Formats: sequence, C-alpha cells, structure tokens
Amino acid sequence: MSQEDKRVALVTGATSGIGFAVARLLAGQQHRVFVGARTGENVVSTVKLLREEGLDVEGTVVDVRSGESVRRFVRAAVDRFGSIDVLVNNAGTPGGGVTADLEDEVWERVIDTNLTSVFRVTREVLNAGGMRTKSRGRIINIASTAGKQGVVLGAPYSASKHGVVGFTKALGNELAPTGITVNAVCPGYVETPMAEHVRRNYAKLGRTTTEAVLAKFNAKIPLGRYSTPQEVAGLVGYLASDPAASITSQAMNVCGGLGNF
Repeated sequence: MSQEDKRVALVTGATSGIGFAVARLLAGQQHRVFVGARTGENVVSTVKLLREEGLDVEGTVVDVRSGESVRRFVRAAVDRFGSIDVLVNNAGTPGGGVTADLEDEVWERVIDTNLTSVFRVTREVLNAGGMRTKSRGRIINIASTAGKQGVVLGAPYSASKHGVVGFTKALGNELAPTGITVNAVCPGYVETPMAEHVRRNYAKLGRTTTEAVLAKFNAKIPLGRYSTPQEVAGLVGYLASDPAASITSQAMNVCGGLGNF
C-alpha cells in the first residue's frame, strides 16, 4: 500500500495509556497516525518510539481545552498527511471528590477537558480536517462505563462521560446518511497512569491504601482484573475498520463485565 492510499487517523491524548495503545494499533493497521498531547517532550518521545517500530506516525502538542490549539493541531495533521479519515477523541482527565465541597475549577476543568473538547476537536476535524466532504469516516470517542452509571465521588467525571455518550449518539444519527460513523468506547477499570492517579485519590478520600482500593475495584469486576489499554484499543481498531460500517451511535463497553448494559 502506498503512502497516499493509507487512511489518516488523528488521536488525542496519545502519549500514554489507552491513547498510546490506540495510536500504535491504528498505525499497525496501515493508518498514517497523527498524535497529540499537552506535553511536547511526550509527543516527541512517542513519535520517536513508534517510528522506530516502522510505523508512520507524526504529531505535535495540543491543548484540547483551547480552540486555537485545536485548530493548529488539525491544520498540522492535514499539512503533514492530508485530510482526516479517523478521529479518536481520547484526551481526558479524572476529577471528583465530595460534591458539596467541589470548587468550580474542578467541575469546569473536567467538563471542558472530557466533554467540550470532544465537540471542539470533532467540529474542527469535520471542517478543516476535511472529513465532512468524504463518503466514509470514523469518529470514535473514548467515554467510560461512568458515562452510563453514576460514580460515587466522581460527579464531574461521570457527568462529562454521560455527555460524551449523548453527543456520540446525537452526532451518529446526524451523520449516518453521510457514511461517517460515530461511536463511543466505554472502558471500565483500565490499568493506565490515570488509573493509578484515581486509586491514590480514592485512598486519600477513604483514608486507606492504594492496595486496598485496587483490591476493592478488582472485586467489583466479574473478570477479576482491570482491562488493558490494548484490549480497549482492539475495539477502537475494529470500529475504525470497513466491516464496522453499519455500527454507529453506539456506546460499547470494554470492562470485564463491570457494566453489563
């Protein structure tokens, strides 16, 4: 397959955890992948690592909370690889606590990073990224099982991910006649740097240890363990493929049975 024949994928939050696994998988599936994250050093090291594996990857810094940063990011991707065929909105942040004690900053940061950014990046990809002119496209939003049920001490996070699921279903129905599909992947507990951060926060709030929190979380999962980033990426890879053309407006779990809904 020539470089020109490869489809172009854009992945946010792509330097660790699920985003990194997604970028690696899509590149391995013959996509040209443009990655972004907030920290320049992480973007450089991620691109270097994946290119050393023989994968066609480039990237640059992006702050998904900034409209101007998102515009620069999408423009850079198009300048480098051409119009965008696949968008994976993965950038996100945890956040929560006792709801009555939350500061406005926490709520606004989580909603902006996890929900508003999905709209912001998607709109830019549809327009400046050229996707809306195509007869085939894939928009895949990384939501959460927290987007389908309430999470104790996680009201901002849960609200943001419920919003991602709602946005996905609405846009999926809107774009269905065009051949562009829109789906959400809903991980449960996944072993990532963010998961470690979440366990530390729960341990602090509950005056316990991270080991105790991990044991409690594992006990809630029918499979008995956290999912891996690669397992989540596997569903993203399928949704990006041609055989998934009739799947749209769905929110699909990768959670070891944690959420059977």
